[in-house]
Amino acid sequence: MSLITIDRNKCKKDGICVAECPFSLIALTGEEGFPEIRPAAARLCIQCGHCVAVCPHDALTLAGMDRNDFQPLGYGSPPTLKKVGQLLTSRRSIRTYEQQTIPRAHIEQILDLCRWAPSAKNEQPVHWLVFENPEKVRELAGLVVDYLRTGTAYPGIVAAWDQGKDMVLRSAPHLLVAHAHEKSLKPEIDCTLALNYFELAATSCDIGTCWAGILMSAVAAGHQPLLDALSLPEGHLLYGAMIFGYPRFPYFKIPPRKEARVIWRS
Repeated sequence: MSLITIDRNKCKKDGICVAECPFSLIALTGEEGFPEIRPAAARLCIQCGHCVAVCPHDALTLAGMDRNDFQPLGYGSPPTLKKVGQLLTSRRSIRTYEQQTIPRAHIEQILDLCRWAPSAKNEQPVHWLVFENPEKVRELAGLVVDYLRTGTAYPGIVAAWDQGKDMVLRSAPHLLVAHAHEKSLKPEIDCTLALNYFELAATSCDIGTCWAGILMSAVAAGHQPLLDALSLPEGHLLYGAMIFGYPRFPYFKIPPRKEARVIWRS
């Protein structure tokens, strides 16, 4: 079976699939003007599905992908720029949380959307580790504090911990870790984008998030007790971590930000 099959009864020879293939693996040089799949497709196709998704005539089939798995885009209007802007500008880094945990099914719904985050060559290398138990999250925060005790960078965070205040993972009920195999093409970028999808989707559900930068630093420094507690698969590295939960307090205003710094060239 060909990697890409074209139904000649449906194809209108409009060249849309040719124009949209990221690696120019389809050409209008075939018999009778029908699109033709280049031999290099078997080696270069990244299975992005663009050719199938963009065809208005439903004329293409991609091997390894069930055409029934292609969801219809729908006919509703896309969100307005004003609505998208409200979501983007209202997102805050939340550092105070209710101690109520989020149902797993709800977290799964948000993570499911993250599958559509872009990734280099559609490699989709992102894996997730979700800590559901607040006590386990606190245990991880304690391991990070143990790491901080070995240096002098964050004495205030260590002192706060000793006084019962968690400034590492902010007593959040949940922790999300994005990891990927270290030999992936662009794992750090891909995990960052997926986490960004998560935080925006979470914001739309009134769930707060905050990047766990200090934990990420402790992992990057190779703090072994923390690495052991995370227990990532062999060959995988942590490329991002985020605490999340229901915010304790609502926000009523959007803080100002610097003006966009743009260089226009024509």
